[in-house]
Amino acid sequence: MVFDLITTGRIGVDIYPLQTGVGLEEVTSFGKFLGGSATNVAVSGARYGLSSAVITKVGNDPFGNYLIQELERLNVDSRYVGRTEHLKTPVVFCEIFPPDDFPIYFYREPKAPDLEISESELDLDAIKSAKIFWSTVTGLSQEPSRTANLAALKARAKATHTILDLDYRSAFWNNPADATQHIAKALPFVTIAVGNKEECEVAVGETEPERAADALLERGVEIAIVKQGPKGVLAKTKNESVEVPPFAVEVVNGLGAGDSFGGALCYGLLQGWDLQRILRFANIAGAIVASRLECSTAMPTYDEVSKIMEAQKWD
Repeated sequence: MVFDLITTGRIGVDIYPLQTGVGLEEVTSFGKFLGGSATNVAVSGARYGLSSAVITKVGNDPFGNYLIQELERLNVDSRYVGRTEHLKTPVVFCEIFPPDDFPIYFYREPKAPDLEISESELDLDAIKSAKIFWSTVTGLSQEPSRTANLAALKARAKATHTILDLDYRSAFWNNPADATQHIAKALPFVTIAVGNKEECEVAVGETEPERAADALLERGVEIAIVKQGPKGVLAKTKNESVEVPPFAVEVVNGLGAGDSFGGALCYGLLQGWDLQRILRFANIAGAIVASRLECSTAMPTYDEVSKIMEAQKWD
C-alpha cells in the first residue's frame, strides 16, 4: 500500500484538565485523549481523507491498548505501532491558562517507547513510496530513534514532501547545542522544514523569520516554513516568499494548533495548491484546534476549514 502520509515520532496519552485558569493542584477532573505531535499530524491528515499511518511505539499496558484503539477509531493505520515490554506508555499533563500560557508536563521517564524505534524495524519501502513522510526533531533526541530517523530520511533520497518538524522540546535534550548538531545532520535529506521562531533558532541560529527561512534554504530545504505566532506564518522557496496573517479565535488550548497546521499543510501539498492557499488553509485549521480543549479529537474536517476560508475577506 502507498500511503498519502506516514509520520514518525511521539505518541502518548494527553491528560488534560477540564477546569481552565487554575493550576493542577486545584484541578478535580480530567479528559483522556490520544496525543503526541507526530501522531496528531497523522490524525489531522486522516480527517481530510488522507491515508495515514504513524511509526511509533507504546508500552504493553492498558494505555498502549487505548492509543492503538484510538488510532484505528480515528482512521490512522496502526500497523507500524510497536510495543515495548520494559517501558510504560507515556502520559502528558498540561495546565490551561488562556489565551497564551499552557505549561506542559511530560512523563516519559526513564525513556519513552517511541524513542526505541530501531532502523531494522522500519518498512523502508513504505517510507520511500509514501507521498509525504513527516519526521520530528524529537525523534533525533535519543538512540536508537535517532539512527532510525536518519535512515528513513536517507531512504527517501530527497523525495518530494520529505518534511522535518523542528519541534524542539528542551526537556528531551541535554542542551540546545546537542539538538543543533543532530538537526544539521538531518536537514540535507529534507525538502520541507517547519518550525516556530524559537525552534528555528535551535536549528539554524536565527529567530528573525526571513533570515531563519533563508538559513534553512541554504541548508538544502526547498520550502522553509516559519510560524510567527500572532504575526502569522512565512513560507519561502528559492523563488517565492509568502506571508499570511493569523486567523483570530478565542483561544482555549493552544497546544494542538501546530499539529493541526501540519496535517492541513500535508493536505494542501497533496492538492497541489499554491503556497498562499496552503498557508491560509493550515492557519485556519490550527486556529480551530486552538479554540478547543483537546488535540487529536479536535482536528477539523475539510468542510469546516474551507467554509471559514471562503468567508474570509482578503485584500
